[in-house]
Amino acid sequence: MAKCFSITKSRDLCYRYSFANAGLKSISTDLGDGTIIHCWVPKTHKPDKPTLLLIHGFGANAMWQWNELLRPFVNKFNLYVPDLVFFGESYTTRSDRSESFQAQCIMRFMETRGVKKMNLIGMSYGGFVGYSLAAQFKDVVERVVICCAGVCLEEKDLNEGLFKVDNIDEALSILLPQTPDKLKLLMQMSFAKPVKPLPSCFLRDFIDVMCTEYVQEKKELVQALLNDRKLSDLPRIPQPTLIIWGDQDQIFPLELAYRLKNHLGENAELVVINHAGHAVAMEKAKEFYKHLRTFLIDSRTFLIDSIPHPSPSLLNGHNNKKD
Repeated sequence: MAKCFSITKSRDLCYRYSFANAGLKSISTDLGDGTIIHCWVPKTHKPDKPTLLLIHGFGANAMWQWNELLRPFVNKFNLYVPDLVFFGESYTTRSDRSESFQAQCIMRFMETRGVKKMNLIGMSYGGFVGYSLAAQFKDVVERVVICCAGVCLEEKDLNEGLFKVDNIDEALSILLPQTPDKLKLLMQMSFAKPVKPLPSCFLRDFIDVMCTEYVQEKKELVQALLNDRKLSDLPRIPQPTLIIWGDQDQIFPLELAYRLKNHLGENAELVVINHAGHAVAMEKAKEFYKHLRTFLIDSRTFLIDSIPHPSPSLLNGHNNKKD
């Protein structure tokens, strides 16, 4: 008998209402080279507000990963929330699987929207893409947040025991779960606190809706991250950068956070959130948002307020000056 109800599809619909109610609209743009980028964009882009790009990681589409940050940020920024290529409604017929290509696709999309300056938050795989965006488009990207993204990893790390898995195939079977048991394992590895067990029927429903499209292409995305990756090849981005990590991250171990901080030097700030895993934004949402606010909102307000303004007396003196 055909299944007539999907809790995953129902929740996806709720997220769509949430994004629409936050003042965003869903659009898809053909970049003209066989690539379609889907993105949630402001219904009205306000020039007096800065732009914030939210770049998701592996898993469900962008809505599932960023819904909780909409309300805190939508009044402060023009929010743009894209689906990366092979996620959600974005795809390409091109063969390039690098994070550099992903970044170029997002940049080309933002150019179609007339965006000339932006800040960004990259979560996990989205951090790889965000870092590449910042490196390639230094004059466009102003401030960068990298969250639990092992951009400083090297191909040899997998063989030297840095990760919980022994080889790329094992990693792919967890990152792209095709069975309830693998999805349970991914959830266990993503959270520091033990996850409350979910019925296998719910997990299977999630897999059927969110994890069965573009499986081979997503495998190639992961493989492209690792192939011949060396820290010595990673450029140092010039933008002020906030690095946020859970102290018990089992996907990208904390060592990679310190490695990135050392790579960027004084230009970067590292925040380690205790009792949190890879899904730090979900496990410690309030603390996560507090650090984002300090870096993206409070620091910007301080910089604006610190710009010298003419004193009233000078203005009055100018106004009263006789020819």
